[in-house]
Amino acid sequence: MSVVLTIGYEGATIEDFIATLKAAIVDVLIDIRDVPISRKRGFSKRSLADALRAADIDYVHLRDLGDPKPGREAARRGDTDEFERIFRTHLSRDASQEALINAVEIAKSARACLLCFERQHTCCHRSIVAEAMVERDRFRVRHLGVRAGLAIERDRLYERVTGACAVG
Repeated sequence: MSVVLTIGYEGATIEDFIATLKAAIVDVLIDIRDVPISRKRGFSKRSLADALRAADIDYVHLRDLGDPKPGREAARRGDTDEFERIFRTHLSRDASQEALINAVEIAKSARACLLCFERQHTCCHRSIVAEAMVERDRFRVRHLGVRAGLAIERDRLYERVTGACAVG
């Protein structure tokens, strides 16, 4: 049975984020943000794709799996019922279903991780996307959390094991 991972970058540094993906042996990150820009350094589409490429992780943006603006606004208001109703309606659209099929195919052939902003998967549409993937194919879902300081720990371990300075 394949595994589909999910992750949010809220409160994380790009270094710890990448270290978390590497520790989880992620092959491809599937960005399911409607708008893949961020005020947080390193998490906008282009800079994120570049950082992932440097870490030998592929990047795919599936915008049609993103939460539309009204859903994001409902979530910000704390109206979880409205958020979920809006997103599930959005997910039923043809374009979203095509993107979902694409995500399933990617996850069947590589260790894939769904990306969105929220740290807690229970407050994020990525859990609904993962659930929809499970309905289409046999996946186990595993939600990752970015561990603060993981990149520094990885670099120190590299230095101890090799006697060399870590390069990133």
